[in-house]
Amino acid sequence: MSAKATKKRGGRKFAATFSPIAVGYDFPTKGASKESLTLAAKMPRGSGRFWGIPWRLAGEKEPANVLRVAEGAKATIGVGGKRASHVCFLHYWEARWDYRQCEAGGQVVAEYEIHYADGQTVTVPVRAGYELLRSERIWGQQPYAAVPMNDMQVFDFMNPAVRGKYVWGRMQTDSEMGSGSAWIYAHENTRPDVAIDSITVQGMDEDAVCVAGLTLYEGPGHPLRHNPRRYFKLKLPKGAKLTSLDVDMGVLVRDAGNATPRDRRWLKAADAGLGIPKDRPEGKENVRILEATAGDGATLTAGTRTGDEERTHRLSMGEAYHAGSSRDGGVRLSISHPRRRWVRVTVRDEKTRRPIAARVHFSGPAGEYYAPYGHHTVVNDNWFEDYGADLRLGQVSYAYVQGTFETQLPVGELYVEALKGFEYEPLRKRITVGAGQRELELTLRRWTDRSKDGWVTADTHVHFLSPHTAWLQGQCEGLNLINLLASQWGRLFTNVGDITGEVGVEKDNTMVWVGTENRNHILGHISMLGTRGQPVFPMCAGGPTEAYLGDPDERTLAEWAEECRRKRGVVIRPHFPQPNLENPVDIILGRIDGLEISNATAPPTGPLDAFMLREYYRYLNCGYRVACVGGTDKMSAGMPVGGIRTYAKLDRNRAFDFANWGAAVRGGRTFSTSGPLLDLTVDGHSVGEEIRMKGGRGTVEVHALAESAWPIHRLEVVKNGEIVATAERKAGASKLEIRTPIPVEGPGWIAARCASTLKKYHTWPGYLAAHTSPVYIAASGKRLFSPSDATYMLTLIDGGLTYLDTLSVRYSEQRHREMKAVYRKAQAALRARMPK
Repeated sequence: MSAKATKKRGGRKFAATFSPIAVGYDFPTKGASKESLTLAAKMPRGSGRFWGIPWRLAGEKEPANVLRVAEGAKATIGVGGKRASHVCFLHYWEARWDYRQCEAGGQVVAEYEIHYADGQTVTVPVRAGYELLRSERIWGQQPYAAVPMNDMQVFDFMNPAVRGKYVWGRMQTDSEMGSGSAWIYAHENTRPDVAIDSITVQGMDEDAVCVAGLTLYEGPGHPLRHNPRRYFKLKLPKGAKLTSLDVDMGVLVRDAGNATPRDRRWLKAADAGLGIPKDRPEGKENVRILEATAGDGATLTAGTRTGDEERTHRLSMGEAYHAGSSRDGGVRLSISHPRRRWVRVTVRDEKTRRPIAARVHFSGPAGEYYAPYGHHTVVNDNWFEDYGADLRLGQVSYAYVQGTFETQLPVGELYVEALKGFEYEPLRKRITVGAGQRELELTLRRWTDRSKDGWVTADTHVHFLSPHTAWLQGQCEGLNLINLLASQWGRLFTNVGDITGEVGVEKDNTMVWVGTENRNHILGHISMLGTRGQPVFPMCAGGPTEAYLGDPDERTLAEWAEECRRKRGVVIRPHFPQPNLENPVDIILGRIDGLEISNATAPPTGPLDAFMLREYYRYLNCGYRVACVGGTDKMSAGMPVGGIRTYAKLDRNRAFDFANWGAAVRGGRTFSTSGPLLDLTVDGHSVGEEIRMKGGRGTVEVHALAESAWPIHRLEVVKNGEIVATAERKAGASKLEIRTPIPVEGPGWIAARCASTLKKYHTWPGYLAAHTSPVYIAASGKRLFSPSDATYMLTLIDGGLTYLDTLSVRYSEQRHREMKAVYRKAQAALRARMPK
C-alpha cells in the first residue's frame, strides 16, 4: 500500500506503509536437531499477510525457510535505507524442552542490532517469554509482547456453511486465537526519523533463534495493538451492492447486515416488543453495520458493484475511530459510538417505584444492538443451541435482566425498548447517555393488573432452560408459573437432572416446576405437570424421532396421564392437536386437564379459523369438557417464554400455589393468549362454570371484553363452534367489547376469541390472539353430541389400533394387549353415546 493511496483515503495522520524485507535464508545444520528441521519446514514460502502485515518470505528456490542463528553466530539483513516507526519480526525460538517454554522467561536468547544511516546502532534484546517463544504453541503460553503469526479466526456460527466445518460449541466463542509456526514482534523504533541501513541478528542461547520475515512499518499507533471493538456504519452509494470486505490490521468481527433505523416512526410503531421479521425491508439509505477492532493504521477494503461497474474502496479505520469518519470514492465509514461507560440501569414500576425484572433492548440510531454486559450481541436462535437469558425475535435481540443491573453503554444517542409481559405497556424511548452519566432509569406502566381479580399466568410448555434461567425469564415476561419439561430426543435427554418431584425455584411470585413431556412419534404427546415424587417414565416411546431406535411402545398416553394424576399432577395435551391418534382416547377417558390452543398456526385467510380450533370444537360438541391453555413449546432463543400463555383464575380463598393453579385449570377457569386479555360472562357466569336452563331453551346475556397493549382487530363470540356475535375495528383498537343476547336451544357451550392482524410484524410464531375456555350450558334430559364428530374420533381410535397391530415396536405381548385394551375402552365409551 503506498503512502499516496493512504493519504487520499484518510490523510497523512492515519496513513500506513509497509516495507517487506527478504532476510537471507541461511540454515546452518550444525547443532540443529531433526525437530528443528521439521519446525523450519513448517514455515510458509512466498509473499504473505499475517496479522494484517505483509511479509516477503523465502521463495521456492531458497535453500531454507528461515534464517537460523545459533549461539555465538550472527547474520546481517540489508534494509536499504528506509525509515520506520516499528520494525516487525516474524520469528521463533528453538527451545528443545517444553518446560523452558512454560517458565517465566526473561533470558536473552538473541540480540537484534539496528544500524542507522548516521552510523549509530541500537541493540534490542530478544527475551524468551517476551518477544518470542518456541514455534509450537502450548496452551496458556504466549509471549508478553508478541502475537501468533496467524490472525484471530472469526466464526459466523449462524452461517450454514460454517456450521458444517466446526464443532458447534467452539463456534459459540465467535473466535479462536491465532496460531501458526512463528510469532510477530513489533519493535518500537526509538529513532523513527533516521533511515535504517541493516539489522544484525546474533544468537545468545544454546537453542537457536529463527527469523522468517522482516517488515518495516511506518504509520500511526502500534501495528499489533487494536482499538476497542466498536460498531461502524459503512454508507454506500445508492444502488451499490457490497461484494467484499477486508480489514488488514485488525479483525472484522462481523457484518451485522443492513441498518434498521431507529427514528420517530420506530418510536411510535404499534409493534413494540414484537421484533422485526427477518424479511422486512430495511431503511432507505444503503448503510451496512459492521463490528470491528483494528489498529490506528488499519485499512478497511470494501468492494462494491453498481450495475456492471466494480470498484474497490480503501478507508482508514484509525481515521474513522478517532476523527469520526473516513471517505473514499463516495463510500463513507463512520464510527457509531466511540466512547462507552459503565452505567447502573434500573427498571421501575411506574406506580410502586420498585425495581422490576424486564426484557430490554438497547440500540443505536442505525439499529446496532448494545447487549447488556453478560449477554450475547448475536443471539443464536437455533434449536437447543443458546439457553442464556437472551431472546431474538427476527432481526431484534433482547436481554432478560434483573430490575437493577450494571452494563456498559455507549455515550451518545440511544434507543431503548423494554417490556414485561402483556400487562405492561411496551416502552420505546430515545435517550442520550452523557459522558459523565452513572445512572439510568427506565419506567414501565402497568395498564392492567389481572392478579387483583385472582388471575395468574403460566407457560405450560418450556424446554431446555435451567430452572434459574427459566425463573429469570419468567420474571421478565410477567409469568407466575413456568412448567419446564424434561424429555428425550433420541439419545438426547434434557432437564432430567432438574427433576426434583417438588417445586424447583420459587421467588417473588414466580415459580418453576420441572415436569416431563412424554412423547410418542405417532400416538401423540402429553405433558406431566407438577408430578410429585418420582417422574412418570419412560418419557418417550415408539422409536425416532422422540424416543431412540428400537425403543418400544411401552405405555399409552392415557396410562402416563393416569399415573400423573395419582401423583397429584396436571395433564396437558401440548401443541394440540398433532400428533393426534390418541387424542380421542385420552379425552373420552377424562385423562386430559387442558389442551394447548396456541393461536399460532392460523392461515392468513382467517386468523381464528385454525385447524386446532376445529379439532377443539369437535370434542366440546360431543360434550367433553376440557380447558383451553397456552404454552410456547419454547425450544430456542427465538421464542419468548410465555409468548403464548395461560391465564387461570384461582380460588380466592386459597393462595397461589401449584395445587390451586391445577384446580383452576381442571375447572376450566382459563384462557390462552399470545397478547390480548379476555373476559367472558354468560348470564353472569364466568368461564368454566355451568348454566342450567329449564326446558333447554331461552336467551342468555353475553358480555365479552378484549383488551391489549397492541392493536386488536376482531372479537368473536362462538356458540357450539359457530360465530354468533362479532366486534371489529379495521384500524385496530386497544379494546373491543360485545354485549348481546344470544338465543339458546338445548345444551352447548359459549366461548370468546379475538385476534390482531399484526401477523406481518409479529415474529412470534403466529397472530396476536386469545381464546377462552367455554361457559357450559346444561339442559336437563338432553346431551350435547355431534354424531359426525364422534365418527371422526372413532376413525382416529381405529387408526391407533391399526398402528399398534402393525408398525408398533412391542415391549411385550402382554403390554401390547393392555395398550389395545385402553383404546377399546375409549372406543366402547364413545359408541355407547352414539344414537341408537
